[in-house]
Amino acid sequence: MSQLLTLSRAARLVGASRVALQLKIRSGELPSFDGMVSADDLLRLYPNLKLEEDGGFEQVMQIKERAFGRRVRERMLPSQEILSQRLYEQSTELADLRAHLQRYHALTEALRSRIREQEAQPGMAALGAFLDGQLAEILGAAEAPNALSVMDDMLRVMSAHVTLHPSRHEFFAEGADTLLEAALKAGLAVNYGCSNGNCGLCKARVVSGQVKKVRPHDYVLSEAEKSQGYTLLCCHAAVSDLVVEALETGSAGDIPQQQIVARIKANEALGEDVRLLHLQTPRNNRLRFLAGQSATLTAGETQAQLPIASCPCDDRNLHFHVVRDPKDDFARQVFEVLRTGDPITVFGPWGDFVLRADSPRPILFVASEAGFAPVKGLVEHALSLDRAELLHLYWHAARPAGHYLVNLCRAWADALDNFRYTTMAGGGAEDIVARMARDHADLAAFDVYLAGPEAFIEGAAKALAQQGFPAAQLTAVTT
Repeated sequence: MSQLLTLSRAARLVGASRVALQLKIRSGELPSFDGMVSADDLLRLYPNLKLEEDGGFEQVMQIKERAFGRRVRERMLPSQEILSQRLYEQSTELADLRAHLQRYHALTEALRSRIREQEAQPGMAALGAFLDGQLAEILGAAEAPNALSVMDDMLRVMSAHVTLHPSRHEFFAEGADTLLEAALKAGLAVNYGCSNGNCGLCKARVVSGQVKKVRPHDYVLSEAEKSQGYTLLCCHAAVSDLVVEALETGSAGDIPQQQIVARIKANEALGEDVRLLHLQTPRNNRLRFLAGQSATLTAGETQAQLPIASCPCDDRNLHFHVVRDPKDDFARQVFEVLRTGDPITVFGPWGDFVLRADSPRPILFVASEAGFAPVKGLVEHALSLDRAELLHLYWHAARPAGHYLVNLCRAWADALDNFRYTTMAGGGAEDIVARMARDHADLAAFDVYLAGPEAFIEGAAKALAQQGFPAAQLTAVTT
């Protein structure tokens, strides 16, 4: 019987996205069995699969690394101890398999002996010949190595597959990542607080599999909690594939307000009138937020509430897009005064302009001018979740130079099959909506996220309503 694989693992093995495989299942190209696919069917669909990583897949991973604000680098290996443990687990499985095969071999030999003892009886000679023929065929067959099986064995050593209950969300824990870090990088909003083992908010129960403590923690688990399998996600790594019961954030209202003193890591131009303010929080005091939310920044006597233009998957590095405005004291500070290393107080997060993470619908993002900042966070979150069939970004600006990160959009589109973008210079909200209607015959099949100046939001919402778009599928924020 062919090996069955979860969709997440199958996608990793063939270098495709979950969305791409889901589309092939929907079209009938790839059979599915209770949400799983067989290795044989995958090999038929991807006959040129090679053991080395697919270049396209690696490009996607690099785009995600850049999008999430992390330095593009070679993947870190798991610690030597975890790597050894995973190899030991695989060797144990192999030993068990060999023991089973030996028992089956002994059973077969005993059956052959019984048949030979009774060959005089009608039909027994034919049965013995059939058994000998089948055994000769099996033992004489020289099967080529199954590329997917080999790659799956390699993947299980390099990373662990984690399933969260009760949501059934899945992610891979790679390299030296803790379970919390791996979940955040996968776009999952698991519950946590300090992220360094002091508060216990990331406490979760390991239902099956093994974990290992990789960081010290001050929070003390009771003996009863230990006996039930509870662990801290921020201080433990996966040794084997896991099933974990963990709390996940259901809405923006579930996240408490926080105040953190961060420091400027970079203050650089994105365009003539827009600067990237890159803040880095202390390692032991990170900002917990959902993609698309805002935060209040205070520098000296100046203050501003700005959208967070980065993904929660890298919660230490917070990006903000600051637009030049002579009437805005905080903007003047960013353009003229603030330098690398200066402290900024961050208070928040605010707002409910967040992704409907479990919605099955494809997504249309619409940004006007610097409304791209919160939309960028949503796009990065959607990319990390890898669930949406289509992500299409429409970016409106008064002039071409207003698309200050168009190269990032181009990189997303080049690397990802399910991402498209359209830029429009000039025109208004009605023109954007008209273009959306031309591109997509049934707008009601999408979720739409709008971000931009108030007049643009009002105009776009009105134009969408005239198209018959359901108001419940529209999420908007004024920037």
